[in-house]
Amino acid sequence: MAHPQDVKDKLRRAYVFNNLSLEIAAAQQGVSFATARRWKSAAADKGDDWDKFRAANMIAGGGMEDTARAVLMSLVIQCQTTLELINTTADIPAQKRVDMLASLADAFNKATSASKKVLPETNSLAIAMDVIQQLALFIKTHYPQHLEAFADVLEPFGHEVEKHYG
Repeated sequence: MAHPQDVKDKLRRAYVFNNLSLEIAAAQQGVSFATARRWKSAAADKGDDWDKFRAANMIAGGGMEDTARAVLMSLVIQCQTTLELINTTADIPAQKRVDMLASLADAFNKATSASKKVLPETNSLAIAMDVIQQLALFIKTHYPQHLEAFADVLEPFGHEVEKHYG
């Protein structure tokens, strides 16, 4: 059964501009995923690369930062999960543990470094939070009598830091 051009156009808009998966966009338009995939491929053959337009739309709409945050968050969760696996699985050989930890650290360092370029405000917030933590440690170590006063101003100041850097 042939579908009208407006169904193809709506599918393309849902995929490119609404950032829906091709499966969901196809379901919304009442076409099979295979048909949607075929239309997308045929459009690409004619020079209409839906993925390129989708990426450009995401970047133009501020989606790049949102995507980078989501990817970084996902990586952090994966790192946590992997560390838990390493810590709770007794039968992983020592060399395998070392390899897993080295790979995990490398991936984390690369992602963090990349995020500083894509998310400079997140990097600034991380630095600000680190400075606050260092100040708290300094006060606790050298001026413990002022720790309670520091704690009193820390929460409202935290909101100010978040407004400025967040």
